[in-house]
Amino acid sequence: MKTSSVIAVILGGGRGTRLFPLTDHRSKPAVPVAGKYRLVDIPISNCLNSDIRRIYVLTQFNSASLNRHIKNTYNFDVFSSGFVDILAAEQTPDNTGWFQGTADAVRQSIHHMENHEHDHVLILSGDQLYQMNYQKMLDRHKENGADLTVATIPVNAQDATGFGIMKTNKEGTIESFVEKPSMDELEKWKSDVPEKFSSQGKDYLASMGIYIFNREVLKDLFDENPDATDFGKELIPKCVEGDQKVCSYEFGDYWTDIGTIESFFEANLSLADTVPEFNLYDNQNFIYTRARLLPPSKLMGTTLEHALVSEGCIVEASRLVRSVIGIRSRIGKGTTVEYSIVMGNDIFQDREVIEKADAENPSMGIGQRCYISNCIIDKNVCIGNDVRIVGGKHLEDGDHKYHYVRDGIIIVKKGTVIPDGTII
Repeated sequence: MKTSSVIAVILGGGRGTRLFPLTDHRSKPAVPVAGKYRLVDIPISNCLNSDIRRIYVLTQFNSASLNRHIKNTYNFDVFSSGFVDILAAEQTPDNTGWFQGTADAVRQSIHHMENHEHDHVLILSGDQLYQMNYQKMLDRHKENGADLTVATIPVNAQDATGFGIMKTNKEGTIESFVEKPSMDELEKWKSDVPEKFSSQGKDYLASMGIYIFNREVLKDLFDENPDATDFGKELIPKCVEGDQKVCSYEFGDYWTDIGTIESFFEANLSLADTVPEFNLYDNQNFIYTRARLLPPSKLMGTTLEHALVSEGCIVEASRLVRSVIGIRSRIGKGTTVEYSIVMGNDIFQDREVIEKADAENPSMGIGQRCYISNCIIDKNVCIGNDVRIVGGKHLEDGDHKYHYVRDGIIIVKKGTVIPDGTII
């Protein structure tokens, strides 16, 4: 199948309340990941690696930084028909409201796609970490003569209760669907999966929120269900129960949903492992992002234990342990950072500002003799000297003067100034 027949639509999500405060000033797809990327870079890179070059990103909340990132990163040459365009919620004579859900977002935006010839629409999420060749999924979709193909991943019983679960027959056709089943009813939702998954107790096929629709099928669904707002809860079940042929595309590699602070935290720290499941070091499947032309990082007297350090950093810390250090980070002498994400800075701090810094107004970065553990330090944070910030499961969720606590993880919001000697 020619991928030129496909238009990809990346859903930017709603307010991103479960990722707050990281989403206080940015949309979910714009949240930094792995020190130098944004979440939206993952599905866009998967598209480009699959030779899909017509991509829309749908968003409505805090989209300014996302717009800048897309504009500065994804520019195709004038001889290409490719594009990565932002489609924000807009008022029209037919609709004066915001996007009400995943399906409603695509419904309100579909008229923009009509300007481009296409046979299929690939629906993607903007807050997942995985590498997938969508070409293979497209080929399977056509081979099966499917109207809709849903990407699924084998999960165990414990995880199955948090997903939409698909029941398939031996041909891979989806016969029934249930949203977040209870433990009591799970037994009847087992599917035939390869032995390597069944041996791990992964007998259930969870929807990944990745769909391929035939163009006319999608239009008919919208016409027949004008009040439906969500794919997973409304339109997919209607397809399964109706006359359309709905097939499963089983994906068995690494995939994680970045829906909460805890999942975001664990997914990032896992990238510092010796051989991470998500491969950033692939000769074919590149992860694309903005080319910032930053200098190499400088590390002076620092012991590194499973640390991911991005470009443009100046690190004099004593130790970095299982941490992700973002672009332009500054970390002072005698400081230890462990099990933490330091997102870095948007600009380099001027030398004059560094020289004039005092106990109440430290310069950007982390000062000297600090101890940072189980934390997410957002961008442009100014942390003074002798500061201790220690997270842990013993902490209750809450919002405080300098920080937030979610699932035992301390988050220091973007631009926060923490004076010398502060203990959190």
